[in-house]
Order: sequence, then structure tokens, then C-alpha cells
Amino acid sequence: MIAEGRDSKRKRDKASARKVVRIRPGTKTVVLGVTGSIAAYKSAELASLLVKQGHEVFVVMTQDATEFISPLTLQTLSKNPVTTSFFDEKESWRPGHIELADRANLLLIAPATAHIIAELAHGLAHHPL
Repeated sequence: MIAEGRDSKRKRDKASARKVVRIRPGTKTVVLGVTGSIAAYKSAELASLLVKQGHEVFVVMTQDATEFISPLTLQTLSKNPVTTSFFDEKESWRPGHIELADRANLLLIAPATAHIIAELAHGLAHHPL
């Protein structure tokens, strides 16, 4: 009987850990950065959950991330265009990556590879993310 209780508790904990994506109330615009990792496919579920919670999600992908998940998939789930390069930007006087940075309430990089963390730490910016 005790073993059953432990197993069911483990199952409950595991199931609840997967779906907990809550952002504080008032956060409306999320920039989701996706990097080149095998875990990039999980960003699709993350984008979907954020949109279901009522957040506006803009996805910015590194070129390596496009090898693991299609920008079209994330565009469909986020309901917004996906940025993969500086050349994807709109034709306007204001660069798209600057506009996104100004509008965003939250920048979430998931998955964050060691490479992107090192780039952020050293201020390197050779892609929109």
C-alpha cells in the first residue's frame, strides 16, 4: 500500500512539473529565444502555452536552431513572424530587433546553449538574439 502511494505521488509530481509555465500578471509581450540544441523542439510547447495564457509571443531563432525546429512551426504557434536573421526585419526606419527589445516585457531563452550564454556574457551580437 505504501509503495502505491509513492508511485502515484511521483507520477503526479512529474506531470505537474511539465506544464508549469506561469508568468506574473501584467506581462504581455514575451520574446522567446530559441538556440541550436536538441531541446529546441520543446520551444514549440512553450510558445503554445504562453499564447494560451494570453501573452503575445515573438520568436527569435539562431540559425542553428532552424536545424532542429522549423521557423514555420513556431510562427504558427506564436501567431507572429519569426526572426532568424537581421535580414528578416521589416522595411521601416526602425530595425525590427530594436523594436522587439523595446516592446518586450520578458526575454526567455529556451533552450539556452553554453554558446549563447557565453555570447551574452561577452556582449557578442552577430545574430538578432
